[in-house]
Amino acid sequence: MKLLYSSTSPYSSKVRMALRYLGMDADVVAVATNEDPPELIGNNPLGKIPTLLTGGDGPIFDSRAIMHYLDRRSKGGLYPRKNRKRTEAEVLEALCDGITDCLLAIVYERRQRPEERVHQPYIDRQWQKVSRGLDYLNANLPKTGKSLHGGHFSLAALIGYLMLRFPGEWEDGRTALAAWPQKFEKRFEDYSELKPQA
Repeated sequence: MKLLYSSTSPYSSKVRMALRYLGMDADVVAVATNEDPPELIGNNPLGKIPTLLTGGDGPIFDSRAIMHYLDRRSKGGLYPRKNRKRTEAEVLEALCDGITDCLLAIVYERRQRPEERVHQPYIDRQWQKVSRGLDYLNANLPKTGKSLHGGHFSLAALIGYLMLRFPGEWEDGRTALAAWPQKFEKRFEDYSELKPQA
């Protein structure tokens, strides 16, 4: 397997952590999506990362699709087996990915437009969603028991991205959430290596 990724991408980070956790071998190749590299475009018409090249099963893109593929390949190593617990993990992952979507929308709004054309009401709207989501997570943090799951990795990637792109802008009043990575790292020692970073 080969994973096309970016070191700053929280979605790539989530998948890389899952691969490491499951002990699955994959070549990881950093790509610059804005350059439309042929290997990426040829396997993912959207040109987005992460994209997993599986060989026999064809290319897989969207981090959640990749996560579920890895779960099947590992015979259930990435999500709880009991339906209720699995649903909880999937909802946590969806929430964290949704917050991350809002953060990326803010980053791209600031990065892609001239300063005088940045639409602040749009940014404010996205940040409202981020704030509500982070407050919810702070009050409802998942336990890290005997095993980790896709929701844990999504949360870890989200917090890593917040620390990378929004340091000092989100932690106030969210002590439990800000401290969660330390607990997570006790269960997953490679977090500092695989979290989003420049």
